[in-house]
Amino acid sequence: MRYNKVFLMNISMALMFTLGLSGCTIILQKGRRTDIEKIAKMRNDMDELQRAKDELEKRLQNEINNKQVKVEMENKGLVITFVSEVLFNSGKAKLRRDSYAKLDKVANVLNTTVSDLDIGIEGHTDNVPIKHSHWKSNWELSTARALSVLHYLVSKDVAQPRLSAIGYGEFRPVASNATAAGRQANRRVEIVVFPKNGTTTDAGQGQ
Repeated sequence: MRYNKVFLMNISMALMFTLGLSGCTIILQKGRRTDIEKIAKMRNDMDELQRAKDELEKRLQNEINNKQVKVEMENKGLVITFVSEVLFNSGKAKLRRDSYAKLDKVANVLNTTVSDLDIGIEGHTDNVPIKHSHWKSNWELSTARALSVLHYLVSKDVAQPRLSAIGYGEFRPVASNATAAGRQANRRVEIVVFPKNGTTTDAGQGQ
């Protein structure tokens, strides 16, 4: 009897821990082995992503302090957000040479700490219409930028089947486009590390 109480208490604590991190909703049925295994997998996913987050924060400390990069745990997974100006010149999709070292730090963690997880690269822009470049719209620019980051990660031995790229243009802003600071925040590239077992509530790709 005592063993059963301890067992159920451990399961409850594991569930509360996991839900607190991911926002998932799971219905457990007493005695179901699959529920116990599901919780264990979810905890393993979150532990793996947290280790990667800690490692990235150490490697990118200067960039984070300079507000060039953010590393955050979100519903969709672990998100590494680069301000576009750190990676690209205005209106361009070719990576700046001084961005290579920053992306190298990310690639190293992707190849070690989370080497078994899929990665999405998401391009975003502000809502200023394209005027002085060859891009048809912000969709093309955001997609080309995401692909540039993808190809660079491939060149650093990140396995191609793990990678995907998408451009959201101006349509998923994180700040108001009414101010210069807001537009700068919206011009970004997000590298998303997805949990293996669908731990989070939103596995879709951001902006």
